[in-house]
Amino acid sequence: MAFKLSSRSMGRLSGVHDDLFSVVERAIQITEVDFTVLEGLRSKSRQKELFDAGASSTMNSRHLTGHAVDLGAWVTGSVRWDWPLYHRIAEAVKQAADELNIEVQWGAAWGRNLSDFPTAEAASEDYVDEKREKGERPFLDGPHFQLTWKDYP
Repeated sequence: MAFKLSSRSMGRLSGVHDDLFSVVERAIQITEVDFTVLEGLRSKSRQKELFDAGASSTMNSRHLTGHAVDLGAWVTGSVRWDWPLYHRIAEAVKQAADELNIEVQWGAAWGRNLSDFPTAEAASEDYVDEKREKGERPFLDGPHFQLTWKDYP
């Protein structure tokens, strides 16, 4: 079944960089799991709220410049947070980014371009392994996708 972005999701993509918009638009066409756009462009005050609540690890978020989106798994009329759903959404985002030749990072694989790995899950495992080797706790943000700093400074 092919999904499409709702008018609410389209509105939430307002102000998002055209390349990321294109990736999200393609990903919804090929995903196995329907999703909604939770947030795109974000104000500094909203970012501070999320940072203070521990839902974000930075005040220098790519959301502030329209270079990031949060996608929520949409199942039977509501957002679901089951982790396997986000792996499947990430696979669709990875495929879309590969098709469009746009480098995208996933919030469950910080610092990694999804295209550099065979699967989104492999990118996430690489990130988690690196953090654990350093004795650090990984920050896994399954809904978050962003354009790379390297290509979109």
